Amino acid sequence: MKWVAAPVALTVALVLAGCTAEQQRGFLPAGSEGATNHTDGITGLWVTSWIVLLAVGVITWGLIIWATIAYRRRKGQTGIPVQMRYNMPIETFFTVVPVILVLGFFAFTAQEQSKIEARDANPENVVEVIGKRWAWDFNYLNDDVHFSGVQVQTDENGSAKPETMPTLYLPVDKTTEIRLETRDVIHSFWVVEFLYKKDMIPGQTNYMTFTPTKTGTFMGKCAELCGEYHSMMLFEVKVVEQGEYDAYIESLKATGENDGFQGLEFNPNQDYVAPDNDQSLAQNE
Repeated sequence: MKWVAAPVALTVALVLAGCTAEQQRGFLPAGSEGATNHTDGITGLWVTSWIVLLAVGVITWGLIIWATIAYRRRKGQTGIPVQMRYNMPIETFFTVVPVILVLGFFAFTAQEQSKIEARDANPENVVEVIGKRWAWDFNYLNDDVHFSGVQVQTDENGSAKPETMPTLYLPVDKTTEIRLETRDVIHSFWVVEFLYKKDMIPGQTNYMTFTPTKTGTFMGKCAELCGEYHSMMLFEVKVVEQGEYDAYIESLKATGENDGFQGLEFNPNQDYVAPDNDQSLAQNE
């Protein structure tokens, strides 16, 4: 075994040393590192889970290969091998260790999710996002202004035209609450690099609270199959400095067409009744 252990250890060390930054982060989307105050915690949970699971896999595969070689039928052997009824130490190990792993994964996942799902009592910025087939409306509740998006258009190659992309502006390092509404069917608000998504359900207001911690442009899309043009229900999130954010808000106000908020009254579902909860704040503030 000592002749086997040294080469194996050397191989593992060389493989790990050759990992790229992307591989070390578990192949999560580029640009997600430090994108919000939650992404590092999500990344840590993801990478740690994979390391633990790979270790379990290596041990399991190693035992299978070892048993296959050590207890193989050798030349000249006949009959049935020695039969064993049970082995208490091994059976205890195979029972206790998986239970510990499952409980550990559950505990760390619940802890991280509770941080992500916690709402801030006094967010510095509040935006209501309304999903609609197949575009997005953004109500900037702090500034009494909105942006109304249209379906993304494509070029002759089927690629989205950047100038038709709905864009959500957010100030960097400001605690932001996103209030999620839908005007028709179930959608899902997903900013890829933020490593989190949440459904938008008719008659229900959902919330996301986070702090963007670096500037840049991030890709967003609907993550819930919602109809024929679901694949084109795209948007961008631009995280900018406060001065640039203020300038954008002023540019919306200057048009005179973006004052006030977009509501849910254009819902094509005839039986839909707007919920009497916080979502109405977008129309009352």
